[in-house]
Amino acid sequence: MDYIEKTIKKQYIYEGKIIKVRRDDAELPDGKPCIRELVEHSGGASVLYVEDGKVLLVRQFRYAYGESLYEIPAGKLEIGEDPMLAAKRELEEEAGIIAKEMSLLFVLYPTPGYTNEKIYIYQALQGEKTTAHLDEGEFLDVVYLPLKEARAMIERGEIRDGKTIVALQAYFLKHA
Repeated sequence: MDYIEKTIKKQYIYEGKIIKVRRDDAELPDGKPCIRELVEHSGGASVLYVEDGKVLLVRQFRYAYGESLYEIPAGKLEIGEDPMLAAKRELEEEAGIIAKEMSLLFVLYPTPGYTNEKIYIYQALQGEKTTAHLDEGEFLDVVYLPLKEARAMIERGEIRDGKTIVALQAYFLKHA
């Protein structure tokens, strides 16, 4: 059986710079009406970069959680933007690395219960150092962690960002 839900009516509640919030009238597969609340997001692109046994992470304050998090470099996609180009851009802007070669690891659906956001996770296979140039209002530290320490930090719950955990665990599985 196909469990598709049919959208009857979309109503935008909020339209901001990063997200839009909708309240939809929908129909369940059995024909009964329901309401769906959805956060629309243009998505993001991120990149795992490992060099000489160390993973490049950025540490930045995340307002929603009120704390600083370790993350792989990442950023929001502009509407219609190529995710690979966005990942390359973020790696250069945040960490001063120009990716020579990239491969897609995953497309992650971080919270499918209420958002359509997709995060594209790439791995930069080679890089060349240049100068970082952060966006206005962006503050972060670039950290190179030995892979063993990054794994221990995941195990201790010190790395909590989902895309970063997925990227690192994929790397560890492939290179075990």
